Amino acid sequence: MRTNIEERAQDLAAYIIEHKATVRSAAKQFGVSKSTVHKDLTERLPHVNPGLYKQVRKLLDINKAERHIRGGLATRKKFRGEA
Repeated sequence: MRTNIEERAQDLAAYIIEHKATVRSAAKQFGVSKSTVHKDLTERLPHVNPGLYKQVRKLLDINKAERHIRGGLATRKKFRGEA
C-alpha cells in the first residue's frame, strides 16, 4: 500500500522530469523544503519506483553539474541591477 509520502515522491519526480525543473523550483511548487524533495527523490523513490528514479536521477545529475553556471548568472544579474 502506498502512503502519501510515496505518492508525493512520485509526483515530485514526474514534475521534475516533465518541466526539467530544479529541486528548488519543485520544492516551491509543492510547498515543501528542498531537503524534503531531495530525500523523497534519493531515498524513498528508488524503493517505490526504480524506473522513475533512474529518469529523475539523470536530471538531478545534470542540474548538479550546471548549478555553478546558474549561480554565476544570478550573481551577474544581481550586480548589473537586473533583479
